[in-house]
Amino acid sequence: MTIQLKSVSLRLGDADVLRDVSVDLDARTVAVIGENGSGKSSFARLVGGLTHPTAGTLRVVGLDPRRHATELRRRTAYVFSNPDAQIVMPTVAEDVAFSLRGERMSATDARERVSTALATFGLTPLAERPAHDLSGGQKQLLALCGAFVRRPDLVIADEPTAYLDARNARVVADHLFEDGGHRLLLVTHDLNLAHRCESAVLFAHGRLAAAGEPAAVIAEYEAILRC
Repeated sequence: MTIQLKSVSLRLGDADVLRDVSVDLDARTVAVIGENGSGKSSFARLVGGLTHPTAGTLRVVGLDPRRHATELRRRTAYVFSNPDAQIVMPTVAEDVAFSLRGERMSATDARERVSTALATFGLTPLAERPAHDLSGGQKQLLALCGAFVRRPDLVIADEPTAYLDARNARVVADHLFEDGGHRLLLVTHDLNLAHRCESAVLFAHGRLAAAGEPAAVIAEYEAILRC
C-alpha cells in the first residue's frame, strides 16, 4: 500500500480539520476532491509530512512521516498551487539543481540530471533566465521540474493548475500523469482531472465521505453540491 490511514484526526488550533479518517490507497493516481474547507489540503499535508496527526496512525510509502521524516522527504515531492512558494534560486537551472542538494551524487551526475529534467519540461532555452521573471505557466513547469528531478516515488500536487490558463493547465497535467515511475496524489477542484485518476477520495466537513472509482466518487460529490 502506498498511503494508509487508520483513525487519523488532525486538530489545528481550535479546529478539528480531519476527523477519524481511515483509508488504504494503492492506486498509481489518486484524486482528492471536496469543497473549500473540507479537509482535502490538510490530508495532502499529512501525507507529505508537512504536519502530523493529532490521533491515529499514518503510513506513506511504508514510512511513518513523524519517525522517518528525512526518508519521506527523499521519496516524496510536493507541488503547490503557487509556484513562487517553491522557487528559491536566481536562475531556472540553479533552482532545479537546488532540489538535488541532499542527493548523494557527483557534480557531473547532478549536471546531467538537471539537463535531462530541463529538456523533459521544455525549459532548456530558459535555463539561464531569472526564475522569477517567468510566466505563470513556466513557473509551474519549473516547480514540477524541481520536484521530478529527484525522481520521487510519490508526487503530491495541491491544486497545481489552479492559476493556469487552459493550455498551461493541460501541459502541467500531462506531466503529472505521465507514467515516469511515480505515484500521484492530486488535490483538485477540476473534476476532469479527477476523472483521469485511477481512484478518488472525497472529503466533506473534515471526514472521508467516499473513496473508490473516480466516476462514483465524483457523482457523490456532485450530489453534495446540488444540496
